[in-house]
Amino acid sequence: MDFGLSEEQRLLEQTLRRWLDEQLPVARVREIAASEAGTDAGLWQGLAELGVLGLLVPEEHGGGGLGLLDAALAMESLARAAAPAPYLGSAVLAPLALLAAGTGIQRREWLPKLASGTARIGVALGELSGRRADAGLRVDGGRLQGRALFAIDTGAADAFLVALDRDHLVLVPSDASGLAVTTLPTIDRTRRVAELGFDGVGPIDWLGGPAGVAGAAARVLDAGRVALAADALGAAERALEMAVAYAKQRVQFGRPIGSFQAVKHLCAEMAAELEPARSLVWYAAYAFDQRPEEATVMAAHAKAHLAEVATAIVRTATEVHGGYGFTDEGDLHLWFKRAGLDRQLLGGPEAVRAEAAAAQGLA
Repeated sequence: MDFGLSEEQRLLEQTLRRWLDEQLPVARVREIAASEAGTDAGLWQGLAELGVLGLLVPEEHGGGGLGLLDAALAMESLARAAAPAPYLGSAVLAPLALLAAGTGIQRREWLPKLASGTARIGVALGELSGRRADAGLRVDGGRLQGRALFAIDTGAADAFLVALDRDHLVLVPSDASGLAVTTLPTIDRTRRVAELGFDGVGPIDWLGGPAGVAGAAARVLDAGRVALAADALGAAERALEMAVAYAKQRVQFGRPIGSFQAVKHLCAEMAAELEPARSLVWYAAYAFDQRPEEATVMAAHAKAHLAEVATAIVRTATEVHGGYGFTDEGDLHLWFKRAGLDRQLLGGPEAVRAEAAAAQGLA
């Protein structure tokens, strides 16, 4: 079996990484992350011009018509740069939701805007994963009531995609009457997470109509988990690179610390953990596109495993940096925190593995 990236996918990855290296130095990441919206119009437009925002959008709507593996490569590269960009919501989850359940009118209205970067959509899937007793959504008299927790990529969003259950998705304009958006403080300032409060929001814009589309929201959840696994992969990859670079230049007792056996082992262990994880992410994305019978289980396994691998790598990279690794003066904490948020969004590893076990009839 020949399983690897195509020439086009490698070119996409190389082009995006080179562009991010040139356009998004760490100092700029810090500036954007500290801003109120947490996004940058120039960065977003640049990604649109590269075609990265429309990878999943069909060509007839101005996109590339590619698959989740291509979007996962973009997620990995964006995480490697700690890019403050709402890519997951607007370029992955929203297009896939519209393709899975949107009407022709909804697709024609939103997909070209998403591909061109002229519209952004935040996504709330809390009803599908990690639902809490004090939250929840209901439709009362044709209007939306309740709270959706941990909505993703909410900074500067024009609308929100909200899951009511596994089959029902709705679109809510960000300026809708009765909608309250409360930004939540998280460890990762490069992405915005919020709580959405609904007090009689309507009329409801159902994706696919009030009857919904069987499994549409659940499929969006699968894609989100694969994408977050790819994001964690990118964060871990950058943390490993930084640890190795630091070990080569930091001198103790007249020698680079990387020449000491203990530090060599730490770096080797990180690399040994990372490379097999990459194959798991790629296969989960491939399964989403090509083997739907495996998609849910593979998405869950990729999400859970990458959460743990990335956590271990960013911690070890911090150890290699010594006390400097914990400070704000250093840059490593950007990726430490990025991996931390990836771990929690759309289900922590324990909860996601429990779902995978149930899906496989093992629990």
